[in-house]
Amino acid sequence: MNLVLYYGPQTCATAPFITLHEAGAEFEVRDVNSRIGGNRTPEFLAMNPKHKVPVLLVDGKPLTENAAIHFWIHKNFPAAKLFPADPWEEVQAISLLSWCASGIHPKLTPNARPENYCDLPGSEESVKRVARKLIMEDFALADGLLAGREWFFSHFTAPDAHFFWCFRRAISFGIDVSRFGNCQAHLERMNARPSVQKLIAHEKRVMEAFAKLA
Repeated sequence: MNLVLYYGPQTCATAPFITLHEAGAEFEVRDVNSRIGGNRTPEFLAMNPKHKVPVLLVDGKPLTENAAIHFWIHKNFPAAKLFPADPWEEVQAISLLSWCASGIHPKLTPNARPENYCDLPGSEESVKRVARKLIMEDFALADGLLAGREWFFSHFTAPDAHFFWCFRRAISFGIDVSRFGNCQAHLERMNARPSVQKLIAHEKRVMEAFAKLA
């Protein structure tokens, strides 16, 4: 089986980078520089017309969207236990992944590209302020889910990887998340995992290389 992950530093492709390592999968990483249009080349668009990462190529066939990618990894590397074994908890894990992707993520993006949400001159800070207010509600919910536990379920699962990206990305935007102690502790536990250490090292190398192209 030949696996290729199309990845961008600090993007949500962080999450499958982690889960592929957690699964012990052998895979190639191809770094996509969206700042110079790497996600809009004819080659990339033929693979994913949504012009987004992540994309996981499985023997040349593209799979997009984080929830689907995590589920594919789980089905093909079941020993990693990236989803809970209990059927009800399994669908709850899918629910959490969907929330990260369609609930939390869209409230993070305005911090990077506020002009995509309102084209009125001078509206950028207002767009960011509203998005940050909404994301505080999500982090409060996550903080409650993590109360008294290390992970969202009884052991590390794919939702931990995806939420890690969400929370870490918020911090990178300078959002004050200090009130969410359980989420902070989760972040620290994630940072200690070997898969995340590999991510951080790779991200650093890629960002340094991309900076030279700016």
